[in-house]
Amino acid sequence: MTRAFVLTNHKGGVGKSTSATNIGLGITGVLRRAGASNSRVLLVDTDSQGHATLVTTGRNDYGADDSLYAVLSADRANAAQTLANCIVRSAWDEDLHVLPASPMLEGAERELMRVAGAPYRLADPLSQIAGHYAAIVIDTRPSFSLLTEMGLIAATDAIVPVEPRYLETVGLTSVISKINEIREGWRHPDLRISGILVTKMDSRIRGHNHLLDELKSHSVVSYAHHHHLSVFNYDPKAPASKAYAQLVGILVRRMAKEGV
Repeated sequence: MTRAFVLTNHKGGVGKSTSATNIGLGITGVLRRAGASNSRVLLVDTDSQGHATLVTTGRNDYGADDSLYAVLSADRANAAQTLANCIVRSAWDEDLHVLPASPMLEGAERELMRVAGAPYRLADPLSQIAGHYAAIVIDTRPSFSLLTEMGLIAATDAIVPVEPRYLETVGLTSVISKINEIREGWRHPDLRISGILVTKMDSRIRGHNHLLDELKSHSVVSYAHHHHLSVFNYDPKAPASKAYAQLVGILVRRMAKEGV
């Protein structure tokens, strides 16, 4: 079974898109270096803001016929083929593929709210093409919307990015409760919480040199986004790059251990 990692948190600005894109690229690189027969990874962007789509493809103008919106709007019998037709190669790596988001996803939620089986509109077609990929990474919007629910139902593993602050720790409880609700309420026992990913970690700053190092560290993600690059390509030695590489190593080892 192809593992599908969903990045979710109801709060914005915690690094979901940054984590999703770099985890996807990282898995691709690790598998290729290990000589795996399949190193393709699919990044699914379910956020109408399309940040993950923009940084990996350089575009944010996907519309009704070439994005996730088309998949959700398709007849269920044709949804898998529609999904396959909408997938594009990222600008980062030929083996990192992207199912782009569109601003039209905002309207899709309203259109599907009362449609029977709507929460499975992503999981069903995705399951039919999942075998072509070594892993799937799903980025979600900063809310527990219908699209976020779709991402959770389509996933096997939930990763929760969180900032190391008190209010974020308190909010973490509600995120975990929501994931448990999806697992139990939708009878989705394969969904599990694979980890809490602490982002924007700051150590105590001492002295001007340390301050400069910290500023450089935290600027890496911003500059990488600006140039539509992964943190690995922008600055492979940066703390953020090393941290994501470590996380990717853990995820790939879990995949290998379970025969994926």
